[in-house]
Amino acid sequence: MTRGSEIRASKTGNGSVPQNKGTTATSQLHKIRQGRGLGATEIARRVGVSRQTIYAIESGDYVPNTAVALQLARVLEVTVEDLFSLGEASERAPVSIEAELLAGGGNEYAAGELVRLGRVGKRMIAAPAPRFPMFLSDADGAIAAQKKGRATIHTVAEPAADHNSLVIAGCDPALSVLAGELKSVGTDVVSVPCSSQEALHWLREGLVHVAGTHLRDRKTGEYNVPVVKSLFGKGNVRVVTFAEWEEGLAVRRGNPKRIGSVVDLVGKQISIVNREKGSGARELLDSELKAAGIVPRSVRGYDRIVPGHLAAALAVANLQADCSVVAISAAKCFGLDFIPLSTSRFDLIVASSEMDATGIRNLLDALNRANLRRKLAMLAGYEVRHTGEMLM
Repeated sequence: MTRGSEIRASKTGNGSVPQNKGTTATSQLHKIRQGRGLGATEIARRVGVSRQTIYAIESGDYVPNTAVALQLARVLEVTVEDLFSLGEASERAPVSIEAELLAGGGNEYAAGELVRLGRVGKRMIAAPAPRFPMFLSDADGAIAAQKKGRATIHTVAEPAADHNSLVIAGCDPALSVLAGELKSVGTDVVSVPCSSQEALHWLREGLVHVAGTHLRDRKTGEYNVPVVKSLFGKGNVRVVTFAEWEEGLAVRRGNPKRIGSVVDLVGKQISIVNREKGSGARELLDSELKAAGIVPRSVRGYDRIVPGHLAAALAVANLQADCSVVAISAAKCFGLDFIPLSTSRFDLIVASSEMDATGIRNLLDALNRANLRRKLAMLAGYEVRHTGEMLM
C-alpha cells in the first residue's frame, strides 16, 4: 500500500513566534549545526530554548525573535544573515516520502487519511491516526498513495533524523497517558493501534520500538512471558509491566438487557461487537464461550469486528451493540457499566539492543514515576503495584 501525508505544526516553543502572514523565513540552521557536528539538544541548551523550538526554526515554521537569532549566530559563529533570509510567502509544496504503513487489523486506508510519522532504525514508519476522535487527530501528514504495505506520504517536511521519538504498537487505551508523560521529557510517541499478536509481529520485523501485549498462555495461565519467549527466544527482548487491568463485558448504563455473563449472550436478542483474531479480548471471549459450552457462531454479532477497545466500547455507547469485551478503561471512557471477566496484565516488549536508547530510557523512567501511576489508577482504573517491573 502507498499513501501521502502533510505535516502541520502549530506549537510554539520558547523564544519563537509564529510567522507573520505573507512572510516566510528560509533557515540554514539545520545545515550549519550539522556542519558543526552539534545536535539539536546541545544547540537548544546553549541558546536557552527547547529542542522543539530548534526543530520548528529549522523547518521554517517559526521565525525566532531577535535575541534568539543573535544567540544562535553567536553559538554557531556565523552572522544572522548566514542563518536566515526573509522573503514573500508562497504556497509550500508538500514533501513526498516513502514509508512502511502499519495498518492494524488488516484495515484498508484511503488517500487523504492522516498519519503520524516516526523512524525505527533507518526505516520510516507511517501509523494511521484514529478514525473516530472528537477532534482532528494530531498528525504529521496524509496518505497520497499506497501499495503492498508501502505508502507515499505528503508532508511539509521529513522528520529530522535525530528526532527523539518512539513507535509503540498495542491496544491499551491508556498508552495515551504514557505518551503524555514521555512528551514532557522530550520523547514523542507515535502510537500504532493493533492487536497484541500484530504488535509482537511488527517488533520482530523491526517496524516498531515497543510492542504492547496482553496474551495469556493457555497451558500455564501466565500472561505474555511464555508467548514472548516462544517468539523471541532468550535474551533478545526485555519485558516490562505497564499495568494490570480488568477485562470484561461493557454494557449500557443500567444494564437494560440484564447481562451477567457470556451465558446471557445466547437466546436473549442480544448482539455484540467482537475484536480481531490475535487480540487478547477475542481470546478471552473465545475461552469464556468454550468454558460455557457455547458455539461462537450462535452469538449475534460474533463476526462484527471492530479495531480496539475504544471502538468496541463506542459501538455499545452508540447503541450499535448491546455489549462487547473491553478493558475497564474503555468502559470508563464512555460511561458504560462493566462486568469483569478476567484480570489481564499488559506488558511492554523492547528489543534488548535498544535498552540504552534515549527514548527507551525515558520510557522506563516514566513507568517508575508516581505521577504516571496515579493517572493510570485514577483515570483508567488500573492496578499499578507492578508497573515498571522488569519480568525478563
